[in-house]
Amino acid sequence: MYKIPGHHHISMITKNASQNNHFYRHVLGLRRVKVTVNQDDPSMYHLFYGDRTGSPGTELSFFEIPAAGKTYRGTNAITRIGLLVPSKDSLHYWKSRFDEYGVYHGEITTYANHPALKFEDPEGLRLVLLVSNGQKAKHWEIWEKSEVPAEQQIQGMGSVEISVRRLDKLASTLKDIFGYTEISRTDDEAIFQSIKGEIFGEIVVKYVDGPSERPGRGSIHHLAIRVKNEEELAFWEEQVRARGFHSSGIVDRFYFKSLYFRESNGILFEIATDGPGFTIDGDVEHLGEKLDLPPNLEKRRTEIEAKLSPIEEN
Repeated sequence: MYKIPGHHHISMITKNASQNNHFYRHVLGLRRVKVTVNQDDPSMYHLFYGDRTGSPGTELSFFEIPAAGKTYRGTNAITRIGLLVPSKDSLHYWKSRFDEYGVYHGEITTYANHPALKFEDPEGLRLVLLVSNGQKAKHWEIWEKSEVPAEQQIQGMGSVEISVRRLDKLASTLKDIFGYTEISRTDDEAIFQSIKGEIFGEIVVKYVDGPSERPGRGSIHHLAIRVKNEEELAFWEEQVRARGFHSSGIVDRFYFKSLYFRESNGILFEIATDGPGFTIDGDVEHLGEKLDLPPNLEKRRTEIEAKLSPIEEN
């Protein structure tokens, strides 16, 4: 039986690629590992940030939609992203850094039983720093040119929060299809781990009634979970279809292969392979420095570049 080893990436909506680029590179100290386009709509940027190579489990990705309006927060949505930092001392470092850069944040607290510091990006995307206690995405590598010291750098994705009206429906999907372990449960919250004891595959499901979220800038589009290769991806596609969910079928995204499905609350999941990764069309030293296009779009480069506004490298 295959196991899901953790998160692969998570994808959000930004209204302004230049502002987004500044925050995630220069404030959070992540590496921009890929500048490409939405392969289903090449008129918009698709930016990826992560560790030195954009390893699975470290990737934050953004679609730029200049016309994106305000997010109206609600339920049946992915509502917060956890990012791992090495220690409790790191939380104090980041609290001071957020004060320096004018980042909206709370006080040091706990979240899902982890020492934590909640904050928001300039578009209101909700995030939380979590102490990793030595855990980090398996392939995480220090980004030596980061503006954040190596001992304080973000080490990948941790707990991802999903708010839904029907908690038991999502719980069934995670446990019965994908083999997640339920490690705690209250009336309005359940915590699941893809590998028991490991935070980098953790999903926090909250019961929230009310209207569904209306997405906009700073909202989360989907969560991608990891599989090793296409053989495993085909296996999970069979499991998803067997439970009556509609699948996109396997899609070749060039940097990885994946499939998409919505569970019963409407949450969009992607299942994505570890490889081949972002170095398939670029060397490690120069990742993210120019617009990369998959082969099927390369012949349209002139047309695509004409529709994209340059990203300010501030």
